[in-house]
Amino acid sequence: MLFRLFAAFALIPVLEIYLLIKLGSLLGAEATIALVLLSALAGAWLARQQGLGVMLRIRESLARGAAPAEEMVDALLILVAGVLLLTPGFVTDTAGLLLLVPPVRGRIKAVLRRALEDWVRRGQVRVIRFP
Repeated sequence: MLFRLFAAFALIPVLEIYLLIKLGSLLGAEATIALVLLSALAGAWLARQQGLGVMLRIRESLARGAAPAEEMVDALLILVAGVLLLTPGFVTDTAGLLLLVPPVRGRIKAVLRRALEDWVRRGQVRVIRFP
């Protein structure tokens, strides 16, 4: 867990800075800044589109009287994508944009579901059901 936190707070920003410097030296500062801004703009547009779609599906589920569990996970992953897109850099922008692609998000949801089932089986997570 400590390594993951270290990676998130130290290694990822260093990698982002390294890539920005390398691309800046290859393409020039203006083109690199334009690429970062373009990816942020595309990500914001995609996040808005995906978010609105998920909100409509949540409303439909609630109208049917069903729990919108899948839709809530989608909404969470879209929120994470938005946070990644707010962070300047190409690695985080790529990760954020990938989270906005529904098939990629579907695979991530499957991995998260298996992990949660495993945690419940091992007793690391306890599920409490309310009547």
